[in-house]
Amino acid sequence: MDQRGQELLNRISRGLFSLLLLSSLWLGFKAEPVAAAWICDGDRLTAETIHLGRDAIGTTMEPIPNISDGTSPGDLILLTWRGMTLQLPRTNNAGVPSYTDGRWWWQVEDLDHPDFRQRRSTITQYKCEAEPS
Repeated sequence: MDQRGQELLNRISRGLFSLLLLSSLWLGFKAEPVAAAWICDGDRLTAETIHLGRDAIGTTMEPIPNISDGTSPGDLILLTWRGMTLQLPRTNNAGVPSYTDGRWWWQVEDLDHPDFRQRRSTITQYKCEAEPS
């Protein structure tokens, strides 16, 4: 096989490897709903937890520290509200899992009234209630 043929074969191999790697990562994501939905400041909000922390660490001999309510550091939550989707990483705070990107804050200590805030020049707290069945 000449050099051009070898280069073409290498490119195809790298492309297939990249495709397989991305496919396995995509299929590996498992989204589990935290709850059906809430009404926050008059609009429907949904939340899904994405478990990335344990998947990134892999198998360990010792338990992962600071696992709380099935979430670990490195996990994130997707909040869909008012036409936007917020991707908030889990904090490493003790207690009930909380999520923030520095601007938005989410925590479900009370299942009927989660804590949802936005920090701009001041902190805005949005009133959230369980969605009626």
